[in-house]
Amino acid sequence: MSIRVKLLLSYTGMLVISLLMFFLAASLFTIAATGDIHSFRDFYKVHYQLNPLTEQEESIFLELKYFAKNEPDKLLDKSLLQDYDFKLKTVRAGLYVRRESNQVFESLTFNQPELEKSLPPYDLNNSQIRNTFNIGERFYAYAKFDFLYSDGAKGSVFVIRERSPFSEVTRRLLPILVCLLLGVLIVANVLLYRWITRSVVKPLDRLRHSAENIKEGNLDFALPESSKDEIGQLNEAFENMRRRLQESVQLRLQDEESRKELISNISHDLRTPITNIKGYIEGIRDGVADTPEKMDKYVNIIYAKAVDLDKLVDELFLYSKLDLKQVPFTFEPVDITSFLDDCIDELHYDLEEKGIRLQWEQRPQESVAVIADLEKIKRTVLNIIENAQKFMDKPDKHILVSVMADPKWATVEIKDNGIGIPEEAIPHLFERFYRAEQSRNSSTGGSGLGLSIARQIIEGHGGEIWVKSKQGSGTSLFFSLPRMNQQGGADTYDDAHPHH
Repeated sequence: MSIRVKLLLSYTGMLVISLLMFFLAASLFTIAATGDIHSFRDFYKVHYQLNPLTEQEESIFLELKYFAKNEPDKLLDKSLLQDYDFKLKTVRAGLYVRRESNQVFESLTFNQPELEKSLPPYDLNNSQIRNTFNIGERFYAYAKFDFLYSDGAKGSVFVIRERSPFSEVTRRLLPILVCLLLGVLIVANVLLYRWITRSVVKPLDRLRHSAENIKEGNLDFALPESSKDEIGQLNEAFENMRRRLQESVQLRLQDEESRKELISNISHDLRTPITNIKGYIEGIRDGVADTPEKMDKYVNIIYAKAVDLDKLVDELFLYSKLDLKQVPFTFEPVDITSFLDDCIDELHYDLEEKGIRLQWEQRPQESVAVIADLEKIKRTVLNIIENAQKFMDKPDKHILVSVMADPKWATVEIKDNGIGIPEEAIPHLFERFYRAEQSRNSSTGGSGLGLSIARQIIEGHGGEIWVKSKQGSGTSLFFSLPRMNQQGGADTYDDAHPHH
């Protein structure tokens, strides 16, 4: 049995019970509203005073009244009276005839010893021929006619019917109540069915349709928010699962695209040095290097290209491990100022040979302590300086180093006066294999991975790296590291980084 049918049957049963309780409550309310049970009798007493008999009873009463007016002595004929009483019995009424204070005839229908005492006295004017009376808890309505027998004796003829206010209420209102009950049942059942369909069946249909979409590999949809009940919670959990699946698929597609791009870039970057090496080896083999000087030159070029290849492979390996979070960081307290002093001392001789000055621009006097992996931060600085020296076009070439510190961050700036970077290239500067000059065979060389590796290292320290540049004026590259706290650990802050 489907959940739709189960819910329909359960709510129908619940509704029937509720309506029965409603009907009982309505009955009690009616009694309370009219006063008490006896108020029904008071209400219908007035009604029966005006209309005590049915049409058939009234017809018999008129015949008896005719005899009373025209042939009164016939009302002493018991056989005649029994015939009329029999007719009245068929409609659950009875006949009573009296002469003076004596009973002439009493229907066996009544069987009430107190009946004679309860009947109204003789009234020749017949001012009130229809009325009601009580005998204990029993209620009667009657029509009477007072007359004179031929000998002048007073006579009365009564057509009496026992009445029940409750049966009258039931007789009159039952059809209305039944129709009302059926109407309420149908309307309420339709409304409940629609409510159940909207709140239960439709959300389940949406979940089923969504599951079919997921089975077909379609995740580009969204489940609307439903109610806060169990089905709504299921709907929310299903939507969260769909979003996670969609994110997972998108990440997988991005990884596949990134892998394809990486393979393409690696192939491109390896092709140039390999082609050069191949060309020089072929030259040696074909006898082009026919002098010791040419041979030395070819061998040196081949060696240099092999060194470039080795460096490219090392950087690819390091980048891959950093990207997969497989490179362990060995953190230790580092005075960033002293560390940069050592870097400048180590590099400035080689740079001077290339006509580049490397020096401090803003050196803090006090110690600026951070928690860092010394080897990897040095790799970052070397990559930044190596990248900067490739794009210098001015006679006076210089690279300036500065350190800015606040209670939360230590920020290192490495600034050059090179050709600068086009504004549209800045957002892509830290992407792997990206070269701002957009030449894959640029004379500047390099793998295109240096700044990507630098970003991975700085982010692994919980810091951030960014760049500011103006084309033709030079480039400033910044990276920030968290300051060391007094307990000897690295501070962690939710605050924005300095350049934000």
